[in-house]
Amino acid sequence: MMQHLIAEPSVSSVSATWDQSNAGVIDLLADWLNGMGFQVQKLAVPGHPGKFNLVASAGNGSDGLVLAGHTDTVPFDESRWHSDPFVLTEKDGRLHGLGSADMKGFFALVLEALRDLDLTRLKHPLVILATADEESSMSGARALAESGRSLGKYALIGEPTGLRPVRLHKGIAMECIRLTGRSGHSSNPALGNNALEGMSLVLSEIIRWRQELEQRYHNPLFEVATPTVNLGHIHGGDNPNRICGQCELHIDIRPLPGMDLDSLREELDQRLAQQLQSTGLKLERQSLFGGVPAFETAVSAAIVQAAEELTGHSAEAVAFGTEGPFLQQLGMDTLIMGPGSIDQAHQPDEFMAMDQINPGIDIIKQLVQQFCLS
Repeated sequence: MMQHLIAEPSVSSVSATWDQSNAGVIDLLADWLNGMGFQVQKLAVPGHPGKFNLVASAGNGSDGLVLAGHTDTVPFDESRWHSDPFVLTEKDGRLHGLGSADMKGFFALVLEALRDLDLTRLKHPLVILATADEESSMSGARALAESGRSLGKYALIGEPTGLRPVRLHKGIAMECIRLTGRSGHSSNPALGNNALEGMSLVLSEIIRWRQELEQRYHNPLFEVATPTVNLGHIHGGDNPNRICGQCELHIDIRPLPGMDLDSLREELDQRLAQQLQSTGLKLERQSLFGGVPAFETAVSAAIVQAAEELTGHSAEAVAFGTEGPFLQQLGMDTLIMGPGSIDQAHQPDEFMAMDQINPGIDIIKQLVQQFCLS
């Protein structure tokens, strides 16, 4: 199954040059799950041609377990791979292939864990969820959240965590700040209004704001215990002898759980507008994508406690984002845990260590036993 899943290209990217449909992966999963007795729905993602979610369900009700993952991969540089990214290759106890860890391999383990399951024995429903575009826009998970569809009471997202439970992660927003002034000959500054000089005020204010956020918010569960604001990209002007007429800055904001993205954007807008009010410059802020909220599931949640007991590890916090917040919006207590290492994700020669496979299958079986059969 891993061979077939990895052989189906499903790159998602904000660049149209790289972006691909995930239909091939969805169709494979649909065929396998239908053959196992699940009721399978292939759902087109509105506004995203060629992108699909899959919902495969067994049992009745809305109080069961959802095993969830994304079907897409990141783009790749084939010249940096030592094997074909679309051919599952075994070497030194590792299974190499694009998506082996992040996260097509998880679906293969789920299907193996359920191979001998008698669906008529289910006392609570079991749902397999496969989404589109997690690596770019998260359009698949967003569409599900917007639909308000009830899927289950508990959700496990099988992102690669080395089979350690994760119940918190930071959010992410990427914002473009654009200043427009007036260009002119550099020999006389009065002929224009320099957007690059105005951006120096923006940069200073963002740095002050970042320092204040670090003072206001702190969570010791995270390796970096404060929210972060990264100054990532800047471009302005076109020639040394012209007054800069426009300048653009891109920033990355990583809030802690409990911090709201829209409130942060509103606070940033107010601070920058105040700084620039006497400059005559036009200020615009544009979100580069919808953003991913911060995520937290209570340590007392049944699925968190079950995973801690099964693995012998306390639930952790991580820096990377997932579809967890969107599944939470559907009313599910959500946990992040799956085979493989995040250190291998998005890397040439991506792999899943083979010693993760049997423990991963066993954990899935035990969660299904606890939440669907008991």
